[in-house]
Amino acid sequence: MQPVIIAGAGPTGLALALALARRAVPVLLLDGADRQPEGRPARTCVLPPDAAHWAGPPAVRRHALAWSGWRTTHRGRTVQHTAFPRDAAPLHLPQDALEAGLRAEALGTGLVEIAPGCRITGLEQDEKGVTAVLSGGRERSGSFLVGCDGARSTVRKLLRIPFPGRTAVERYAVATVRAALLWPGAEPDEGALHRALPGPDRGRTPEVLARPLTGLRWRLDWPMPPDGGLVTPEALLESLHRTLAAWHGDGGVPAYELLDTGVHQCHQRLARRWRHGRAFLAGDAAHLLGALGTQQTAEGLRDADSLAWRLAVAWHQDDAGELLDGYERERRPAVGTRLRAVDQALPLVRGRGGDRQTVRGRGRLALLTDAHLGLGTLGGPGVYPAPGGDPRRARALATPPGSPAADVPVTALDGTRAMLRALLGGPLLAVLTAPGSRVWDSRHWLTAGLIPELAEALRTVPLPTELLVTEEYPGAGAHTLLLVRPDGRLAAALPAADAPALRHAVTALRA
Repeated sequence: MQPVIIAGAGPTGLALALALARRAVPVLLLDGADRQPEGRPARTCVLPPDAAHWAGPPAVRRHALAWSGWRTTHRGRTVQHTAFPRDAAPLHLPQDALEAGLRAEALGTGLVEIAPGCRITGLEQDEKGVTAVLSGGRERSGSFLVGCDGARSTVRKLLRIPFPGRTAVERYAVATVRAALLWPGAEPDEGALHRALPGPDRGRTPEVLARPLTGLRWRLDWPMPPDGGLVTPEALLESLHRTLAAWHGDGGVPAYELLDTGVHQCHQRLARRWRHGRAFLAGDAAHLLGALGTQQTAEGLRDADSLAWRLAVAWHQDDAGELLDGYERERRPAVGTRLRAVDQALPLVRGRGGDRQTVRGRGRLALLTDAHLGLGTLGGPGVYPAPGGDPRRARALATPPGSPAADVPVTALDGTRAMLRALLGGPLLAVLTAPGSRVWDSRHWLTAGLIPELAEALRTVPLPTELLVTEEYPGAGAHTLLLVRPDGRLAAALPAADAPALRHAVTALRA
């Protein structure tokens, strides 16, 4: 089998390459740059809990800060404060640190070939594979091709896929500083949204986002008027000084080191199709967002999670049925829902409507923070369609099918114990809820209760599946079997003794 060709070595392309290599799939990664660009401290990303595993490599993790909480203030008064559990906190890190860490991990697998300075200029495909024409006229063959080559994607253009939407729906002036920032009521390492800062200049600084990084660094964002005017260095420094002075009261502007500045423009675009034969789109090539705090990098990593396990099945089994169609069927509507939520919220948040107006029950301040807190349609991970399973058991679960599964302690049949999310990225996981199971040595399970029947049934399903046991799962009764996909999404909840239902649920995933 030929490698999977990935065009584009940004976060999405690197994550997809690493995920495929971990599933024993060779990858050719086309990096259009001749050398790695210098890092920009003003280019950062926030990874919500369902995407935080991509910060797992040590080279990435040391640059990622887990926020202790989030605070929203209005005229200097705290109107909302949320504390994050340590294992479910958003991670904030420089994008170049994420890319460098993923690149090192991918190269370390021995299955990823990175071709620097290579851009795709042509594409041909048939039912057996793809041929990519590279800059300079070279050709490389592959089993599949994924365009992760950015907003101006050549792959998307070669496939003649429209990319409708709107440009510059929001603009932010950005500054990254090193300073010991503090405001009334602040907790260490918490992000904040400040509206109508106190002081004589508060009308000139109506809103600022403050998001901490490691090493006493902070990224500060100020929304700019939609008139498209230039943001001069003098105007940005004036905003920075007014903000710092407002936080520190009579103390004036505290000492700080300015690390980087920039202007961030947020666009709203969604490709009409994400698959054409053996070619796919992911990341910025498939969608653009970012307004109201929505996280474009995290959305691209969700694309990688959803696509990687499907491509791995297709590569190893050479027959994925309709499994590959499920990528577009899930991910495109999920991103489209988020884009529509932004379109509905923007007139309220940036218009002249009062704070009492709402969008789906969320007020102005809530809509400004939902994406940062991972809430609602602006910030939540979304729920994919989940066919199959027992509806009655599914309704009782704290995490409905189609959403990220809860991270519970599990035990494998060989006695290995781990958290569920640590085992993702390989086969499908079948998790049996068996209260009291930890009392017994796992070697006794092989001939006791439901385990022998389940083990036999799993040998007949059309996708590789590993059986695990857990003491409990939120909302699941005893002897419930939970199917968890390799990307961490809960696929179905079933009666553990119903082997035909199990085969049907796994078959529905592959269909």
